[in-house]
Amino acid sequence: MRSGSHVLVTGATGQVAFGVALGLAAEHRVTAIARFRDAGKRAALEAAGIECIEVDLARPDLAVVPREVDHLANFAVVKSGRWDLDLNANAEALGLLLEHVRPGSLLHCSSTGVYQPAGAHRLAETDALGDNHRPIMETYSISKIAAEVVARYGARQWGIPTTIARLNVPYGDEGGWPAFHLAMLRAGQSVPVHPDRPNLFNPIHHDDIVRMVPALLDVASTPATIVNWGGTEQVALEAWCEVLAEAAGVEARFVETEATIGGVTIDTTRMVDLVGPTTVDWRDGMRRLVAAHPA
Repeated sequence: MRSGSHVLVTGATGQVAFGVALGLAAEHRVTAIARFRDAGKRAALEAAGIECIEVDLARPDLAVVPREVDHLANFAVVKSGRWDLDLNANAEALGLLLEHVRPGSLLHCSSTGVYQPAGAHRLAETDALGDNHRPIMETYSISKIAAEVVARYGARQWGIPTTIARLNVPYGDEGGWPAFHLAMLRAGQSVPVHPDRPNLFNPIHHDDIVRMVPALLDVASTPATIVNWGGTEQVALEAWCEVLAEAAGVEARFVETEATIGGVTIDTTRMVDLVGPTTVDWRDGMRRLVAAHPA
């Protein structure tokens, strides 16, 4: 990725994209689009030299969005639980954005939520797609699959080199699923776990996410490159909650229920081959999360 490239980042105030935009701004020209309802985050982005443009991808006015940027990093996601809105904002809007911008390359942040539930099986990029997030977010998996189809179409229709990276469990100073677990543990609540235990995942720290973005753009191709994106260490949800609880000085308690997602663990072989392994040890990362979120 050439230094000084112009990168358009969507969803730039979100948990993942906020750090990505700031990281890219160290060496590149960054334009960020989002609804910018958090004035503090907008101020932090602008302080880093990032151009911020208010756009609601559920009702996009793309006339204000620059065309022909070098790279598009699409991290925007809507999780309203409303089918029309989520399909519109996550899939249709991506197609409209690609048609308008025609970027030199695309990194589309997808999710391992696109896979069929498979328990402890390490999911490869060629495994069956499905609806593993239905117990907690009815529209999420399907709208993410729909967005992947749009990204794949854009790669072929407009010749846009594309990487579709299926993110597992992102976490760090900006939060993430483990941060919700931390809040529950501090409140003395039991963390829900699926009965098909252990609930295995591949959590990936924000530091590794930010570091890998340029490399993921570099491997973009037509047809699209599809790659799992998660920590190279397989970790049980129960194990990271134990580490969070110890660091916070509280007790880890669990309750089994089928009204939550089971483990979604991935084969990271292709990721390591393309962009290398993750570097933040998950235990260190979880302890850092506790330190960043004091009681």
